[in-house]
Amino acid sequence: MRIRWRARMACVAPSAAMVAAAVGSLWFWASAASAQSPQVFPSKPVRFLISFTPGGTTDTLARTLAERMAKAWGQPVLPENRPGAAGVIAAEMTARAPADGHTLLMASSGYAINATLQPKLPYDSVKDITGVAIVADLPNIVIVHPSLPVRTIGDLLALARKRPGQLSYASAGTGSSQHLAGELFKSMTGTNIVHVPYKGGVPATTDLIGGHVDLTFGSTANLPGVRAGRLRAIAVTTAKRSPALPDLPTVDESGVPGYEAPVWYAVLSTAGTPREALDRLSGEIRRFTEDPTERARFREQTADLRWASPDDTTAFVHAEIRRWGEVVRRSGARTN
Repeated sequence: MRIRWRARMACVAPSAAMVAAAVGSLWFWASAASAQSPQVFPSKPVRFLISFTPGGTTDTLARTLAERMAKAWGQPVLPENRPGAAGVIAAEMTARAPADGHTLLMASSGYAINATLQPKLPYDSVKDITGVAIVADLPNIVIVHPSLPVRTIGDLLALARKRPGQLSYASAGTGSSQHLAGELFKSMTGTNIVHVPYKGGVPATTDLIGGHVDLTFGSTANLPGVRAGRLRAIAVTTAKRSPALPDLPTVDESGVPGYEAPVWYAVLSTAGTPREALDRLSGEIRRFTEDPTERARFREQTADLRWASPDDTTAFVHAEIRRWGEVVRRSGARTN
């Protein structure tokens, strides 16, 4: 009996050891596979920060994208308006977020302008934020009061040179895209046109319609006044004619070669975001910008949808920081 028991145990022991070894092997390979297969992005709700108040182009683009992303991924994408300090508040929140792609920023050209206009930013505009995708361009429009004997950029140049320092242009405030579009125009043409800053686009438009200022490099919000005959549009500030305003020539083709001052919109994220997350985000944005229905919808709002890769977006934003930095320095523009 003793011999039989020992023999039986000798047979059982190797079997138990083999089971233990098999379990250990399975655990090792499962762990290795898990380590090699990172969790698919997004793994939690995505926060989409918007630099301005609800209702504008920045807000509309972000909310449309958020809805599409949420449907595509089955994960909430939450638009969050964080206005203030000309976009600095939302940009800082993005810069300080975890670098995992779950915090996005819908930025505009003001992001590049702020890099020089506001020297004490609480983040580094180049090092702390990375590009995800370009989304759209929106033209500013050179608009004059009907009493001004100007119908083309050539007319405006001739009048400005004939009356240096006597013409004035309105903007939505110091450092706004309208202000710097005007300063770029002055720099490239050697003209002297007086800048008159307002606290927003509405009072600027009101005074332009009233004839208190002569012109503006204004936003498309001025188009109702143009259509009513209370204002006259003579050119757009984009490099190419706007598909939404095909009859308006560009400033470039009207006698100022190389002039370009659109308002652009781009999605940015925290520096160090994994490439897999950037590519997934950028791919969804590309599908949005190439959707014929969306292109037609935003063209009605005078926005021209376009796309650029994460690397190209980052390079573009850095180039814009350098370009507008030079304009800001030449203009002497400062924030309070």
